[in-house]
Amino acid sequence: MIREGIRETQELRRSMKERDVEYDREKKERDAEYDRDKKERDAEYDREKKERDAEYDRRMQEADRQIQETRRIAKKTSKDIGNLGNSIGRVIEHMVAGNNIIKKFKTLDYVIESHSRNKQFGHTLSPDMQGEIDLFLENGDIAILIEVKMTLEAKDVNRHKQTLERFRRFSDTKGDKRRFIGAVAGAVVEGDAEKVAHENGMYVIAQSGKSVEILQTPEEFKAKEW
Repeated sequence: MIREGIRETQELRRSMKERDVEYDREKKERDAEYDRDKKERDAEYDREKKERDAEYDRRMQEADRQIQETRRIAKKTSKDIGNLGNSIGRVIEHMVAGNNIIKKFKTLDYVIESHSRNKQFGHTLSPDMQGEIDLFLENGDIAILIEVKMTLEAKDVNRHKQTLERFRRFSDTKGDKRRFIGAVAGAVVEGDAEKVAHENGMYVIAQSGKSVEILQTPEEFKAKEW
């Protein structure tokens, strides 16, 4: 019985040792599997992070590029607007140089005593009586209100018509009962601008070489008094 007990004890120890060995082996496999999975997860995380960082950098560069482009366009637009303003100013200067346009209107029996540029008018609280006249020719009885454009189009004529109506309303509040005549001018006259202007009783002034000319009006034309 003693020998049998010793044998069983030895067998139990051997079995436990085998189980310990198996447990250690399985643990090492699990640890190795965990390490392998962790490395793969870490590698995947690093890869995704690099992709996210690269995408972020790309978007930031694109945003910077768009900002720079926007600034460039804004600067160019501002410059173009400035150039346009200067160009219109030069057209106006050319029109009045040597009393050029004044002499032209004199041939139509309009005697002009003075002129002014960029004449602003209106009441602050009355938008329907506000505006600006590019070139204002006047005497004691009459005033000619001229809208000047580099390229004159029909829409410019219609806008000037509205300006004339506003100026008439404003002048009435000031007791100014003079007759107002409308005219539009352009370095280039496009489309139906001339036709629309004449239909609304406005004179059309166009560049002609080194001078400016009042375009010939139709036989049925009659200057409208506003």
